[in-house]
Amino acid sequence: MIDKWTVKTRAMDTQNVSKALAGGTCLTENEQCLKLEKTAIKIQSWWHGNMVHRTLLHTALRAWVIQCWWRSMQAKMLEQRRHLALRLYTCQEWVVVKVQAQVRMWQARRRFLQAHQAACIIQSHWCWHASQQRDLIRGRYEVRASRLELDIEILLT
Repeated sequence: MIDKWTVKTRAMDTQNVSKALAGGTCLTENEQCLKLEKTAIKIQSWWHGNMVHRTLLHTALRAWVIQCWWRSMQAKMLEQRRHLALRLYTCQEWVVVKVQAQVRMWQARRRFLQAHQAACIIQSHWCWHASQQRDLIRGRYEVRASRLELDIEILLT
């Protein structure tokens, strides 16, 4: 669709060209040339403004794309750091749990060995005491219908 301004500009341009070819110069032609020049300047400035606007839009779009890429890279790096920190924490926790288990096992084993040693000492003392008692006290007993007969000999050495 062609608007009135475009038609008028084209008509003015055609008239100026035809008059310039004819070689005639007049005052109205000079005014028309000035109007045409002003119109051309307006068109050029409009075109230049559009080109600058377009360039700025492309630049802004490129900057936005770069910013989006950079943000995604930062997010990936942050996620990698978080994952690494989690793995490190998990490894440290596992080591701590293992050390605690070893210490608890060592404590339980030590308590068991102490109890075992105490039981061995008690058994050896009991065996010695029992053997000493067997040698010192000899006796026999008989149960008869209504009474108990007990003979005990105590040997003192």
